[in-house]
Amino acid sequence: MAEIIRIKRGLDIPLQGAASSDVSDDRETTLFAIFPDDFPGPVWKSVVKAGDKVSAGDALLKDKASGSICLVSPVSGTVEEVRRGERRHIQFISVRKDSDRQVSLSPASSAEQIRALIMTGGLWAMMRQRPFDIVPDTSRAPRDIFVTAFDSAPLAPQILDPALEPWLEKGLEALSKLTSGKVYLGVKAGSGISSVSATTVEFDGPHPAGNVGTQIAAIKPVNKGETVWTLDAATAARIGKLCATGCVDYHTTVAITGPCVKNPHLIKTEMGASVSTLLDGNLKTTSDIRIISGNVLTGLKIDKDSFIHYPYRQITVIEEGEHADEFMGWASVSPKKFSVKRSFPAFLRGLSKPFDFDARVKGGRRAMILSGEYDKVFPFDIYPEYLIKAIIAGDIDRMEKLGIYEVAPEDFALPEFVDTSKTEIQKIVRDGLDYLRKELS
Repeated sequence: MAEIIRIKRGLDIPLQGAASSDVSDDRETTLFAIFPDDFPGPVWKSVVKAGDKVSAGDALLKDKASGSICLVSPVSGTVEEVRRGERRHIQFISVRKDSDRQVSLSPASSAEQIRALIMTGGLWAMMRQRPFDIVPDTSRAPRDIFVTAFDSAPLAPQILDPALEPWLEKGLEALSKLTSGKVYLGVKAGSGISSVSATTVEFDGPHPAGNVGTQIAAIKPVNKGETVWTLDAATAARIGKLCATGCVDYHTTVAITGPCVKNPHLIKTEMGASVSTLLDGNLKTTSDIRIISGNVLTGLKIDKDSFIHYPYRQITVIEEGEHADEFMGWASVSPKKFSVKRSFPAFLRGLSKPFDFDARVKGGRRAMILSGEYDKVFPFDIYPEYLIKAIIAGDIDRMEKLGIYEVAPEDFALPEFVDTSKTEIQKIVRDGLDYLRKELS
């Protein structure tokens, strides 16, 4: 029987617009894109140019250091554009789909074959390494590998598509050959998901119970000098299918969610799909809205003409709130307002009823106050306020002592949400990890 770990510190944000179980096929999207900035760590170089013909699985970018890690095209067609920004930095590469051609690779069974295959197939870049929350270093073997099979973020869909589920065990078996330690599979309590190739651990409790960082902290935290790899169950299943058949499944199911969506539901498409097609005709309004690739806590604000970013699972649409006109403004005591404290009468009706959130910050940034409010939603055994202050100060010794090697930006999404001081904590953590990696390299 799997061990059950109960997460007590956290918060489920009751946002309106959960996706129904209805699933539609995306038959109209022809333009797809890959953003190298979604895959931190390597310096990426383009290996294609506009007009090139590619098949699904052909490399679009490779890492400059070794040339062995690839970011591949999710569809077959013609390279539409290699968009560059300042100093010729690659912003994205788009591909217009025109057929169903797919690269066929040789199946793999040994550890070296598996490593080479998932690098070539574009799945290595979909894993993350801790410390630093980057694409794993190919020269280091992980102490353990952690796979999360559920997402507890607001309105998040299930991670594992039914079509990929049969390949999960194959993927966990392949991953077990890449580490001398254990492969841990974190599942939602009562889900019924189990494995013979991995140690299954059930988690129960509010968000961030589904975050792999929370699961690592509860099972076996990362210490200085240690390296672990993390990934979601969908990536693990794709690894299993690739190793068994030589083909990668680049299909994904995207949840269209949020209070500004007419019909929140699921859409079957491919990775990196154009957002405008997926949202066409399904928005309550087209003005004063924020489109987010991902969830409201960790997702990326994008334009309607942009594309889905990694991990390609969710689009959330909420109001910006720039033109909101309410009595007493931020000081309103409306029962329609949500608060983690009893600042508004909404707690009288219960916080399980969905709220219509918008993107307003409702206050200005101010000095960080050591109030302990982070601790109520932060299930790690570290002091988050002191760690943030050490990162801001650039004090590496203190950062190490306070647990910088255990965390990633997403672990601080809830503290950022409840923060009275409106501090951009996730950005601070990301900058701190990048600074630490640079100083220690």
